Amino acid sequence: MTTTIGIRDLARSADILKNFDYLRIEDKKTHERKGLVVSSEYADQIEKILTKIIAKKKKEKVNKIMQLAGTVKIHSRFNDLTSREIREKIAHEKYGE
Repeated sequence: MTTTIGIRDLARSADILKNFDYLRIEDKKTHERKGLVVSSEYADQIEKILTKIIAKKKKEKVNKIMQLAGTVKIHSRFNDLTSREIREKIAHEKYGE
């Protein structure tokens, strides 16, 4: 079973949790969803699911960053140089002394 309650109702009595599998928490004035409270019976299963979802999102972010990072190739002559040294070397090659 499930129901929707306000955060104050949960704070007043935690016994509400015993009667339901999960509770939706919402702001009574704005009807904005604030969270979800899951019964201890399902907590481990939900935690595993959330862990997989979070890991997948992190992996997608890293893949996007790696796609961008892979597009820039630095010539071997600029290895171990700071950005200032690279600019100076390019200017020297382009304009001479």
